[in-house]
Amino acid sequence: MSLYVPTNTQFAPSESSGATAAAPPITMAGIAPIVDLDTGGVIAFQAVGGDLGEGGSGHGDVVALAATVTDISRSESPLPLVLPLPTAAVISGSGAMAPLHEALRVSGRRPREIILMIRGGFAEADRRALLIGLDGLRAIGYLIAVGDLGTAHVPLDLLTDASPYLAVISPRLVARIPRDARRAALAEAMVSLAVSVGAHVLVPGVSQEAQLAAARSWGVRLAQGPLLVPGPSGRIHVPLPVAEPEPVQLLLGPRVQEFLLPAVTLPEEATAEDAVEVFSSEPSISSVVLVDEYQRPKGSLDRSRFLLSIASRFGHALHGKKPAVRLADSVRAVPRTTPAIAAMQVAGRDDERVYDDLVVTDEVGRCMGIVRVSDLIRQVAGIRR
Repeated sequence: MSLYVPTNTQFAPSESSGATAAAPPITMAGIAPIVDLDTGGVIAFQAVGGDLGEGGSGHGDVVALAATVTDISRSESPLPLVLPLPTAAVISGSGAMAPLHEALRVSGRRPREIILMIRGGFAEADRRALLIGLDGLRAIGYLIAVGDLGTAHVPLDLLTDASPYLAVISPRLVARIPRDARRAALAEAMVSLAVSVGAHVLVPGVSQEAQLAAARSWGVRLAQGPLLVPGPSGRIHVPLPVAEPEPVQLLLGPRVQEFLLPAVTLPEEATAEDAVEVFSSEPSISSVVLVDEYQRPKGSLDRSRFLLSIASRFGHALHGKKPAVRLADSVRAVPRTTPAIAAMQVAGRDDERVYDDLVVTDEVGRCMGIVRVSDLIRQVAGIRR
């Protein structure tokens, strides 16, 4: 499962006992940063507090959300937004959402940069209207989240019907985690359920390290709360646990992220001529990764094979104006935490591509860079001595 974070901002992973990341230049009241616990990077903002998405007819709440979008856009923050939205607004139909659509148009933001978190109960008779409304919002490009899991009066099977991108645990449930084992068990069950149906999980309202430790033990990577806000220095510090390497892990070698090199990428719609221009610009470029709009790798162009195809008789005429993906190989992707020996096993599955670059992806499926097999071989040879 990959989590798309629609921003051009890059965050370097950290495996130390603490990760610190500079907070984006935004300090508006009612806006909380959402932090990637593995990297310490702020990857989105959530509108919190006030009457946003708390209920009512829905129309007034959407107007408030539209104002929030406009205010945040003035700060020039490039990060996505999580906006709470009452189910009543979705059930009311597309007209109720018009103020939000207009605010996005005026601010220059795209729907795919907005995660709409539905909150509040609804009558069973309105279930079909709610699902139709969510499908309509998703078709426009919005990402959908379900909020207040564990305490909201929302049937849990809505997670299967609504297919949310993000599931948000109830902050009231999170607040009681340190002192109530039964509430902690319920929160863990909600996390497991959300992951099982393909949603990513956000734990909000984190104010204590015990809550943060619990979230991490459940495999949660996204959190938000008073513990994860910029300090006096304007930076965010995330306590990260230090995992003691097991003997088996030591034998498998270091993780591939230690050999990471920047990847040269092109949109998957790029033409073969675009790829030729990139390869011609720098002789050291061994491969080009074709990525989609979410930075997920969709194809790989090996320098030798690609240029040989173009240089062949009629090669340019046949392929030059066509999408480069037609000449691309399938991506050989490895997660950034893959040990060196395991990565070499991936490289050895295809005899004709043993020395092709491996594409390294983060936990959210985005291309982080490449690893050259020759670097892995040198590292493993050193271990075996």
